Amino acid sequence: MGHREDLLEGAKKCLVEKGFVRTTARDIVNASGANLASIGYHYGSKDALLTQAYTELAQEWGDSFSPEVTGEGGSLERFRSVFEGVMERQEESAPMWAASMEVALSRDRLPELRAMLTASRGEGRRGLVALLAGIPEDDLDERDERTLGALYETLLTGVMAQWLFDPEGALTAEELTEGMRRVAEMMVKGGGAPA
Repeated sequence: MGHREDLLEGAKKCLVEKGFVRTTARDIVNASGANLASIGYHYGSKDALLTQAYTELAQEWGDSFSPEVTGEGGSLERFRSVFEGVMERQEESAPMWAASMEVALSRDRLPELRAMLTASRGEGRRGLVALLAGIPEDDLDERDERTLGALYETLLTGVMAQWLFDPEGALTAEELTEGMRRVAEMMVKGGGAPA
């Protein structure tokens, strides 16, 4: 590998171990074996390098995530099987989720990364709808993305925040599924939602 690749691998290691805020340029240099000037030469800045490292970590996590999905699209069985898959990988995905939370909490400190994550939300939401509802991504429209996709994204983000904050007290896939079932029953009894 060359300095560029070494820096990227070192930055990924630092993100996993320290996150965005605590990672310094010297940390990346120490983890990569490259020199300090090579960060600017190859990436322009430490933040640009960390953005690229985060992007690759997220892509690697996404590419390796293939839960054993059971049940018909949109069913509680399918919902539970997907969230079981997410929760089974919680330990290995925790650094990526922690880094995502750092970006969200940093507000405007990491504008390039924030813009990249914002731009990719639609794709992520469509992927969640396809996975959980069983609807091919090509068949989804903007309303599907903005309603179903946003709801699934909210649930996923909330579950991961619970795991990061309190792993022992975080809900299980079974509890989440039971909660969804109970909410749906209350809504039906209450007359459903407006069209």
